[in-house]
Amino acid sequence: MRLHGKIAIVTGAGSGIGKATVDLFRREGATVIGADLKGADVDCDAGDDAQVKALVDKVIADYGKLDIVFANAGISGGLASIFEQSVDDWTEILRVNLIGPFLAIKHAAPHMAEAGGGSIICTASVAGLRSGAGGPAYSASKAGVISLVKSAAQQLTGSNVRVNAVCPGLIETGMTEFIYERARAKGQEDRLGHLNPLQRGGEPAEIANAALFLASDEASYVNGHALVVDGGLSSSHPYNSQRFGRTAI
Repeated sequence: MRLHGKIAIVTGAGSGIGKATVDLFRREGATVIGADLKGADVDCDAGDDAQVKALVDKVIADYGKLDIVFANAGISGGLASIFEQSVDDWTEILRVNLIGPFLAIKHAAPHMAEAGGGSIICTASVAGLRSGAGGPAYSASKAGVISLVKSAAQQLTGSNVRVNAVCPGLIETGMTEFIYERARAKGQEDRLGHLNPLQRGGEPAEIANAALFLASDEASYVNGHALVVDGGLSSSHPYNSQRFGRTAI
């Protein structure tokens, strides 16, 4: 019961990493409010200022405190190149993936600070560390998340509010379903995750475990950090050909 008595919000809770985290946090003793566009406890657009503020305010009103926020909601945007994506594509991807975590920090951290501390975790990605692990807008948004948690941790100095990111590698979720389905259709399922030293893709529960650590008191001295959970993929520089005029596969 590592989160006994804690009150937590998890966004993107309708499936994948978010759902696995909600289930795990509850098993560890937390009261968890799962938020998503649909399929969770609360309907919320994680990239909408008014909706995020209303969610945080409701949790404070209902429970009197907020100890943990996992700003996990995100969208992929596909693998189209810079030259194939529109401004609208970039705007929406950045709105959900980067502005969403910003809003979670903006609205949750003051309540946490007033109560004496808390933990905010944001989902970034190995795609935010270097190119080749996602589309350009997605990668840029996740690089922004990594920078955001560092800036937020500094701006919350003295508050005892910790802000960290988790950086998943290839995880089987709704976002990556097309990759898994394509590999299985070609009889190449054994190739999934073959570039990392563990030579497999990850499971949502493995990211949930990392989020649990960052949310718990066991990570009491971890702050402004991007925790990579990718089977070792980012320990090297796997070769990925990306030629002008051709979408990378």
